[in-house]
Amino acid sequence: MAAIDPAHVPRVRPDLAFLRSHPAHLIALGFGAGLMRPGPGTWGTALAWLLYGALGQAWSWPAQALVGAGALGLGTWAAARAGAALGQEDAREIVIDEIVAFWWVLILLPRAEYAGWLQGAAFVLFRIFDIFKPVPIAWVERRWRNAAGVMLDDLVAGACTLLVIALWVLLQR
Repeated sequence: MAAIDPAHVPRVRPDLAFLRSHPAHLIALGFGAGLMRPGPGTWGTALAWLLYGALGQAWSWPAQALVGAGALGLGTWAAARAGAALGQEDAREIVIDEIVAFWWVLILLPRAEYAGWLQGAAFVLFRIFDIFKPVPIAWVERRWRNAAGVMLDDLVAGACTLLVIALWVLLQR
């Protein structure tokens, strides 16, 4: 899908009617998490953590990865559709990128006696990286201005989160 020209599409403020108007909107807005204030990205990340705790943790690693891969494809499609309808590729209400990226963080976290603590630390680190967007994340966001970029910048934030946690775990040995 081509990049959106913001000069030709007015910015739409999504509401419950928008959320229900198309399955892509429901998915992209995290089943309503993207409508929550303040900080819809934080609400989307919290939803990912909740879903992982309720469902994903009980699944095998291959099942978790399969769901994560499917969600990445579905999320990219949904973000493109919702972004076009909203008139903004990376509208703050689109939180499927946080949901998918944090799901991957949770899948890839080390399994250890301190896994619960690591999940909490990962949540905080992920939000810091996603909000402040240091160089690798900001570079991706500037370079890819489409739905793939919307998803990719959060995956890079997740990779940065995992790198910090891996270094911390390594230093604990």
